[in-house]
Formats: sequence, structure tokens, C-alpha cells
Amino acid sequence: MSTLPLQQYWRLLARYLRPQRRRVAWLSVTLLGSIALQLLNPQILRYFIDTAMVGGASSALFGAAVGFMAVAMATQLLKVAATYYGETVAWTATNTLREELTAHCLGLDPAFHKSRTPGELVERVDGDVEALSRFFSQFAIQLLGSALLLLGILVVLSLEDWRAGCALALFALSALLILIRLQTYAVPAYAADRQASAEFFGFLGEQLTGTKDIRANGAVSYVMHRFYQHLQRWLPISHRAGFAEIALWGTSIALFVVGNAIALTIGAYLWQQNAITIGTVYLIFYYTNLLRDPIERIQEELDTLQQAGGSLLRITELLQVQSQLKSEGQNSLPTGALSVEFDGVWFGYEAEKGSEGAGEQGSRGALGRRSVDESITDKIGKSHPSTHPPIHSSTHLPAYTLQNLTFHLPAGKILGLIGRTGSGKTTLARLLLRLYDPQSGTICLGNRAIDQVPLRHLRQRVVLVTQDVQLFQTTIRHNLTFFNPTIQDHQLIESLDRLGLSPWLQTLPHGLDTLLGADSGGLSAGQAQLLALARAFLKDPGLVILDEASSRLDPATETLIEGAMDTLLAGRTGIIIAHRLQTLQRADQILVLHQGQIREYGDRTTLAHTPDSDFAHLLRTSAAGGGMEG
Repeated sequence: MSTLPLQQYWRLLARYLRPQRRRVAWLSVTLLGSIALQLLNPQILRYFIDTAMVGGASSALFGAAVGFMAVAMATQLLKVAATYYGETVAWTATNTLREELTAHCLGLDPAFHKSRTPGELVERVDGDVEALSRFFSQFAIQLLGSALLLLGILVVLSLEDWRAGCALALFALSALLILIRLQTYAVPAYAADRQASAEFFGFLGEQLTGTKDIRANGAVSYVMHRFYQHLQRWLPISHRAGFAEIALWGTSIALFVVGNAIALTIGAYLWQQNAITIGTVYLIFYYTNLLRDPIERIQEELDTLQQAGGSLLRITELLQVQSQLKSEGQNSLPTGALSVEFDGVWFGYEAEKGSEGAGEQGSRGALGRRSVDESITDKIGKSHPSTHPPIHSSTHLPAYTLQNLTFHLPAGKILGLIGRTGSGKTTLARLLLRLYDPQSGTICLGNRAIDQVPLRHLRQRVVLVTQDVQLFQTTIRHNLTFFNPTIQDHQLIESLDRLGLSPWLQTLPHGLDTLLGADSGGLSAGQAQLLALARAFLKDPGLVILDEASSRLDPATETLIEGAMDTLLAGRTGIIIAHRLQTLQRADQILVLHQGQIREYGDRTTLAHTPDSDFAHLLRTSAAGGGMEG
């Protein structure tokens, strides 16, 4: 049983069932009505049997038969209605909870998502909530109804004959205790099976996400080996859970065989003593069979409570996870281009293993690519001395990705950001989007501290365009607008025309209504980049961050995208994370990062003509190699 207090279960029921008071009321009426009719029908059967035994009138027998059929039909109709209301209540309540969990997870920072696989989150948002479905729809009503039905049967039997009532009451109590006892042994097996299921689907979701890389690097056999390992580990756990279920079912069958034997024995004895009629013998036998339903239902509902307790505990833990981002203020950013200022910024991925460089390289998906990252050689050497890092209460100091970063980029200027892999380029972009907050120092946009700007407004005014573009299985229109219904088609067409992308739009078979399928819908990398640039333009941002968005394209598409970039950056502040020097031709300033520190920062033209600058060295190295342009 979960360690959660009972009050928390009732609070959960009240919170999600209160908006559905009318449906819950109808559910109660239909369930309790069907219980009452189940107690009535055996009485009609007894009357029929006793009347037939004494040679009663045919009209009386016919009336009893009609009454029996009418009650049976009404019982079934009430059960159907109860199922309808129960499923509707459960679906509405669980969907509301799923919505809250999804919104909560989307509001958490990337550190949370990096520590959990997508499969695990799917299991939390869907699997655990699904386990609460029966708890929401029928737990309290079914438990109460089953208890009332059980009590009603025993009361009716006691009124018929106290000996029958006492014997079957003792049997019902013993059967219920035995089944509940067995259930406590079965629950750990069920829980282990669910955990194995969550681990398997977490693994499966992770591998399906990386299908391209798995195939490209010849790792299919390795993935299949791990797939079989998961299944082999799951098999004995599943067997134990299945065996527990069969044992519980078999015990239930055996118990009620014993119950039927008790009922027949008592009935035969009382009939021989002329204490009851033959119809009453059948009544005792029928009610004994009917006992099985409430006893098993009570046992199932207690099992439901245990499952709900485990799921509710995991859901509560998830809802208690809070974003590491500081509380937001209400300052809005100024219109137009935004200045960028870093003042003594320190940042480290405290919760992550490995270097930021692995994250950068993974996000670009370019293995072994020769670029300016690798061209910055050991000539740079040790970075300039910096101030001490912020003090942490823990004795373990994190490896800081950015160290004492201080610079100012005026509004409307374009910054070229270069450095070796792992130097902190992508981390700098993430901080500007407030995907993370620095451990120390301040970041300002347009003379506003970004931690005082609402996230929704901040991410409307700051856009990041990378090589990897997330596309959805829907129309080009929805992929451009991110499902914002307020953006009209003429705005989309006007924006695409200003970016010089109208010819591209005309090549699509259905224009804005062109549907994209799975895996980018067959669009090329260049077409996906065009969509990303158009998305950014529609936001009318004040700061545009480009993470080498044209480095993997053919020359014709690259020319088209370069023109779109020029339009996008016009009148806006820009930061270009460069992996090739030719993309820095539009930059006004250059910032060279090395091991998270600023190695060099200044005007691009000035640095290019300063012989001993790192940037000038890179230009000379590129020109000598013939592979890069200055």
C-alpha cells in the first residue's frame, strides 16, 4: 500500500470529479440501481419455483417470468449506463490530469528532460495516469456499492434463516480476507512488471529517436542485442506477474466452489427439516453465487487503490519537480533590435555528466567534421586570468562551461562567435533563451535583466535557428506558424516573399497546404532551413541567433538561404555561431571563446588586420589551407 495519506486520495477525487458532479450523480444512481435489482431478481425466481411446486396458476407463473425478464433487462441497461458514465468520468478526469502533467513537463528546464528518457516521461504522463482511470471512475462508488450488495445479501439470507445467514457471513469474511492477503503478495509482482515495461519502452523510444545515427554508424546489431536483453530480463518478471494473477484467479475459483458446497449443504439440511421451501434452497444457492461479485469487486477496488497509490505517488513526485529557472518578473523588452550584455557570467552544467562540447556536437549531428572549431589550435594556449568562481556550499565544484564572461554587443550589430568544440558557444545561446540560468552574473537584453522578463515574451523576441529543425506531421502553414491561428495566410506569403522564398513555396505541390509526413515529410535539409528562417521572421525578433544554419547545404540552396539570412538580420541584433569563416563576413564584431573564457573580442575588421590576433591567425590558416575563406 502506498504511504500517501488517505486525505490525498480524497483530495484527488474531489479536485477532478467536482467539475463532473452531474455525471458522478448519474453514475451513482445507475450503479446502485443495478445493485438493488440484483437483489430483487432471485426473489422472483423463488416465487416462480415455489408456485410451480404447489401447482399454482399459469397466470402467476407467466407474470413472474415476465417480471424476471423485465428486471434482468433493466439491470443490464443500468449496467450499460453505469459503464458509459464511468468511462466518461474517467476519460475526462484523466485527460485533465494528463494536460496538467504535460504542461508542467513543458515548463521544466532542459536539465530535467536531459535526466529522463522520453519513454519514461510517456509512462509517467500516460501510463501512471491510465492506472488512475478506474480509481477516478468507479473506486468510491464500486467499493460502496459492493459493500452494500454484500451486506444486503447477508441480511436477506439471515431473514430467510439465521443459520444460513451466519454460515455464509463467515464464508464471505474468510474469502475476502484470503483474497486480500493473496493480493498483497501479487502487488509487488505487478509493480515489477510495470517497471520493466517502463524501462523497455523508455529504451525503445530512445533508440527510435536516434534511428538515423544508429543506421549510419552500423549500430543496428548492438541495438537489437540490447533489445533482446531487455526482453529477456522482462520475461521472468512477466512470468511472475502472470503466475500471481493465475494463483489469485485459481484461489478465487476454489473458494467459491467451497462456498457453493456450503450453500447446497445448508439448503439440503434445512429443506429436510422442512424449515424452508425448495425455492428458498435455490435462493440460498443463487445468493451464494452472487456473493462472488461483491467480494471480488471489493478485492479489485483495494487493488485499484494500491495501484493508484503507486501511480499517484509518482505523479506527485513529478508535479513537485520545479524548474531551476528563477522566478520571472514583468518587465517587457523594448521594440526593435536588442543590445546584449554579459556581466561576470559563470555557468556550469551541474546536473550533467560529460562536457558541453558533447552536447554541441550532438546537437549539430556532424561527426568528425573539419571546421574552424578544430582550426583554433594550441596557439591560443592558456586563457587570460579571470576572477574566482561563485562559492558553492558543496565541496564539489562543477566544471564551469562559461567563466567570468563579460562583453557588450550594441543593438543592431552582428557578433561572430567562434571557438573550439566545448568552448561554450551553444551554452551562450541557451542562456540568452533562458533555457538555463547562470550560477553567477547577469545577462541583459535591451538594458533589461532577462530573468525579469516573462519567458513567453523573451522567447518571442529572441529566436535560435539551428541546423536541426523540428518539423511536425501537419501542413506547411502550421509548421510555419507553430499552430498560431492569429497568423493569416497573407502574412505568411508576404514574409516568404520578403525572404525571397516565394519561388520555393511555388515548388511545393499544395503550397501552404502541403502536408509533411514523418521524418520531415521528405523535405531536404535546405527546405527545412527555409522553414526555420521563415518561422523566425514571422516572430519579428529583436535578437537572432544562427547556429551555422547553412553549413551542410548545396551551393544553390545555400545562396538562397544566405539571402534569406541577410533579410532576417537586417535591422536586428545577430549572433552567428560560426563553424566556417566565410559565414563571418556579415559580422561586425568577433568573439573568440576558449575553455569557457573570452580569449579575444573586438571589431572584425580591426582584428583581421591585427597580425598577432587569434582571428587573423585563423584567417591566415584558412587561406593557406585553401578550405576556408576569410
